[in-house]
Amino acid sequence: MDPVWIVIAVVALLLIGYLISIYNHLVRLKHQVTQSWANIDVLLKQRHDELPKLVDTCKEHMGYESETLQKIIEARSAVSGARESGNVKALGAAETLLRQSLGSLFAVVEDYPELRASDSFAHLQQRITGLENDIADRREFYNDSVNALNTRIEQFPDVLVARQFGFSAAELLKFDAAELKDHSIKSLFS
Repeated sequence: MDPVWIVIAVVALLLIGYLISIYNHLVRLKHQVTQSWANIDVLLKQRHDELPKLVDTCKEHMGYESETLQKIIEARSAVSGARESGNVKALGAAETLLRQSLGSLFAVVEDYPELRASDSFAHLQQRITGLENDIADRREFYNDSVNALNTRIEQFPDVLVARQFGFSAAELLKFDAAELKDHSIKSLFS
């Protein structure tokens, strides 16, 4: 066999191997984005299940604060709808509304010492605060995963493989400026 053909065959095999490697890396990044979204989804579902318990506990002590509780119910519904549809942009807006509503609720609770002293309220408040922190951590991991995928599908030569196999950019989970400021729920109960 002619040495030129051997060199061409080796170069072709190396090129094919390199393209396969790029493809596999893009697949891994795409699945990392999907997995990180699923992790957020699990926590959102858990919080979704806890919020009605919190509202019911508060209703027992806060009869005339129905507007505050109604805002939480509406925000919970908006988060659920955005989560189920996978609409990242709508989820960011709904999350902002929910966190603001929870902040308002926890601020109003200051006027109800018997509610603050309630074991079930304290447990729910602690559970929801823990879930909020976990969601924030998962959001950061999700955005890092999206950034890694989006960067790779725009870099050369990865962009060639990404276009050929239909890889598309994922959307970052963004929040309003009000969402980004520090919320210290725990300080409201000191």
